[in-house]
Amino acid sequence: MPRNFADRLLDKIDEMKNPSVVGLDPRIQDIPQSVIQNAIKSVCDASHKELKYLDLEDKFRATARAFFDFNVGILDNTCEIAGICKPQMAFYEQYGHYGVGAFEETAKYAKSKGFITIGDVKRNDIKDTAQAYADGLLGVVELVDGSSHSSLDLDAITINGYLGSDGVKPFIDVSKKHGKGFFLLAKTSNTSSGELQDLLLDKIHGGRKVYEQMALKANLWGEELVGDRGYSSAGVVVGATYPTDAVSVRSKAERAIILVPGYGSQGGMGKDTIPNFNRDGYGAIVNNSRNLTFAYKLKNFRAPPNKYGEAAKKSAEAMKLDILGAMKDAGIIPEALK
Repeated sequence: MPRNFADRLLDKIDEMKNPSVVGLDPRIQDIPQSVIQNAIKSVCDASHKELKYLDLEDKFRATARAFFDFNVGILDNTCEIAGICKPQMAFYEQYGHYGVGAFEETAKYAKSKGFITIGDVKRNDIKDTAQAYADGLLGVVELVDGSSHSSLDLDAITINGYLGSDGVKPFIDVSKKHGKGFFLLAKTSNTSSGELQDLLLDKIHGGRKVYEQMALKANLWGEELVGDRGYSSAGVVVGATYPTDAVSVRSKAERAIILVPGYGSQGGMGKDTIPNFNRDGYGAIVNNSRNLTFAYKLKNFRAPPNKYGEAAKKSAEAMKLDILGAMKDAGIIPEALK
């Protein structure tokens, strides 16, 4: 049987001495021109065309190639610092099958560099549709000859659990069978999340907020996915922008690993992530996307565009020190991370 995802994730954190996540959210307007020009050249060479004769399909193909090449530069420069990456599907699939192809190739390359891959896809539906999402993203799919094979083969994904248990069960089953995991949206990092997630439930549900109820459900749904290290492969998402709310989620989902977005560009810092951790110093991973991948544009890490990878490395190193420093100050840094 494949090894439990939560155990693999925690082992990777120990190996890298770092609970941070490299977010891969490419935007064509922020990718250095040298990467773009190389991508265009590769398409021109493959199609035996000059730039002025490239058609629309060629331009989509070149954009997807630029995304992949850019990601390679980020992954190559951060693989010795962080062991987890999170590509956000929306930035890829807006370019159709070309973009999805770049997402898939990025995930494969990340695995070859030793990264654990978390697909930020926020999927869900019910019954057969949820099963299809689970199979395609985490499990195996049936092919024309009756055989089955993995498709995207991500290690974990983000899902929306607000459809209820019948929309989550396929992800539980596939995770259990294939050693994969998922992170349920609980308290998201955006400013308007409270419009629904902070609403109070009736007294039958203890007068809890909606996101607190989701944390309780995540803890319940994850019971059969608890690994040898005491954590479940069913995690939750709590934005670094809401450290007070993280205290409540942490208390209601003790075995869940919390994926913490919102570090960096959305204002979250190392000290803001501490409420997501348990007293053993585990139980949370922290994502940084724009302030890491496009660090070459930032004052603290500014560099020539062709040195974007080196700037990302410096940003990843600074993030690691920030989080570990905050953990040390809070008295919760594990021995393995010192």
